[in-house]
Amino acid sequence: MAKVLVVGNGAREHVLGRQLLKSNQVEKVYCAPGNPGMLESGIEIIPIGVTDFGKLVEFARKQGIDLTVVGPEQPLQQGIVDYFSTAGLTIFGPTQAAAKLESSKEFAKKIMQEAGVPTASYVSYQDEATAIKGLAKNDYPLVIKSDGLTAGKGVVIAKSQKEATTTIHKMLGEHQFDTKSIIIEEFLTGQEFSLMAFIQDEQIIPMPLSQDHKAAYDGDEGPNTGGMGAYSPLQHFPSDLVNEGVEKIIRPIIRTLKKKNIAFCGILYAGLIMTDSGPKVIEFNVRLGDPETVVVLPQLQSDLYEMLQGLLHHQVPVVKWQKDQVYLGVVISSQTYPQATVRGVELADFNYLPSNITVNYAGVSCNRDGQLISNGGRILCLTTGASNITKAQAILYGWLNQHPILGLRYRSDIGDKAK
Repeated sequence: MAKVLVVGNGAREHVLGRQLLKSNQVEKVYCAPGNPGMLESGIEIIPIGVTDFGKLVEFARKQGIDLTVVGPEQPLQQGIVDYFSTAGLTIFGPTQAAAKLESSKEFAKKIMQEAGVPTASYVSYQDEATAIKGLAKNDYPLVIKSDGLTAGKGVVIAKSQKEATTTIHKMLGEHQFDTKSIIIEEFLTGQEFSLMAFIQDEQIIPMPLSQDHKAAYDGDEGPNTGGMGAYSPLQHFPSDLVNEGVEKIIRPIIRTLKKKNIAFCGILYAGLIMTDSGPKVIEFNVRLGDPETVVVLPQLQSDLYEMLQGLLHHQVPVVKWQKDQVYLGVVISSQTYPQATVRGVELADFNYLPSNITVNYAGVSCNRDGQLISNGGRILCLTTGASNITKAQAILYGWLNQHPILGLRYRSDIGDKAK
């Protein structure tokens, strides 16, 4: 029986651990550092930080870990896969070189251009004055992105020159998000959606399409967040869109990286937008999306552990996804997220969920009595499945509306674009 280590501590890692525990081959799942809400699912949490590679390797060796799976972007950017591989340990995720697809937006743009992958036109800047001067050439709205890891918050859609100037000053003048470089790109119109895939070289296993909701408030208003909810699959999109995304976007990117001697193994997340001329890339991530994972992975009917090991050993695993239900996930956040976080809201109500709702914990800790309390921005994500989006919304929002919790909030329109 296998032992698996999941690196991370959010809702994404919670559902990853739960899915791995479904395998008949898996005896134990550890999560480092994890969160105490995971304990209810039989996941053992280990107090080691995601970038403490030395201690993580030491733990993996001592426990005889058969597979490590990396959730968040930070350890990937810092080279956890290279570190584990050098130590002779089995790990699923991209190398530091491949992780530049996410950690550098300019690198990703250059790879897309070389690969012939459709994306927005852009200009990069490192100097505040030059960037502000360049605004004279642009129409509005336009998109300004910090060229680095920003947990989904380093993107601003500027509707005016004043807003664009302020954003540039924050990023390049005040170095918000530790920004040293930005890109300014054209604003694309259309519905955004996500295509994630498990990849080992040119073997690509696509997941069902999903749609994240980044803005803080209903109607896509307010600042960008790490994600306030998601649903999957996207039944209102063309049935051949997954295959189109693989062949026109993902495969060309993998082949272009390979030409540069960068082999890709892990998850590639394509953040896409459906424009009048077809899908275009907004961004790439090199790990599972959060909250998309909580609505995508539960659709996997085959063995996740077996699939990952098969890919790592260059085999062709059998993969089966459900096709009868729509999955909806609604993030519960602190009232002031993403501007600030609040600690100490009691979460006892979430211990008494109906059987058709699953809770995936993120920003939680325990009080002196051992009860779960909020401890962060995004606190948890509730997930359900139903035959259509309207029924899934009725289940989740029906429960939430009957259990208001002071100090927490959620968007009430997740999934509305599917109607």
